[in-house]
Amino acid sequence: MFNCRRLVLARKRRKLTAKRLAEYAKVSAVTITRLEKGENQPEESTIRRLADALNYPIEFFLRDDPEPININSVSFRSLTKMTARERDAAITAGSLGIELNGWIEERFSLPIVKLLDLSYETDTEAAAQHLRQHWALGERPIRSIVRLLEAHGVRVFALSEDTATVDAFSFWKNDKPYVFLNHFKTAERSIYDAAHELGHLVLHKHAGPIPSRPAEREADSFASAFLMPRNDVRSRVPSKISIDVILELKLRWRVSAMALAYRLHALEMLTDWQYKSICIELGKRGFRSGEPGGIEREESVVWRKIFSQLWSEKTTKSDVAEALNIPLDELEGIVGLSRSNRARERFNLHAVK
Repeated sequence: MFNCRRLVLARKRRKLTAKRLAEYAKVSAVTITRLEKGENQPEESTIRRLADALNYPIEFFLRDDPEPININSVSFRSLTKMTARERDAAITAGSLGIELNGWIEERFSLPIVKLLDLSYETDTEAAAQHLRQHWALGERPIRSIVRLLEAHGVRVFALSEDTATVDAFSFWKNDKPYVFLNHFKTAERSIYDAAHELGHLVLHKHAGPIPSRPAEREADSFASAFLMPRNDVRSRVPSKISIDVILELKLRWRVSAMALAYRLHALEMLTDWQYKSICIELGKRGFRSGEPGGIEREESVVWRKIFSQLWSEKTTKSDVAEALNIPLDELEGIVGLSRSNRARERFNLHAVK
């Protein structure tokens, strides 16, 4: 039977209002409303028009209910700047990610979850240190935050949202942590976003509704401390800090110039006046809206290995999309961190037998 929740998901994923979808499908707006409420079963011709308008396979609308995601349990960066349509599109991408993860887990044994529950910790600096100790990272810089998260069981997906307001989001579902990263952002920004969402996962798992300014500040503070450990920063940064020093040392921790300046100020290595002056100068040089001369974008090991194994079995991404009854562009969007083969393997995936 036609699944009304699938219609809502596809419409929100395409960022369409019910009225606009009705125009594209050449049906009345009342028809869309009644269908989404489950008050009617559409005729086959209507389903075909809806599928064509949304560019989704007909079979997608005949599947069981999609995995629901409680919006109150999702942490978004820049939530106050996000429109409801952008938020809904991101949330529905999360539902597709959960379904893809389920399909993958039926075929592969993914890394087990090794996150700590640090919701009891009131000191974000201490929380970051505890997790680093738990993962045996010491004080050294993190070579790849994406691969680090994957190695410890975090399901990392991409967002294909070409918008400045959707940076990243995360949530727990069925005791598995999910992180979605916007790969239209700079590589340095994505690294910080990933650490920020890691902060939400370990600090706010049981916190109830997450979107709040205090929670965002805590996640920011955690990300800064996790990526740039206090002792390492203090031992590497000279007493006289200039713009050139920041631009050189940001490469060590693979963060943006602004993020490093923020950390130095938080550690009281920059006075308020120095921090403000440096931020103004960085802004003039283009570092507020971008990262001139930035680093190479991080890529996923898990997705590369999965698709490499599937390819050896003559299974393509198109086959995966067909198995899930989703458009290929949706699949490509959520696995967009796997576009090259240059990432080194740090752990093994095993096919489920």
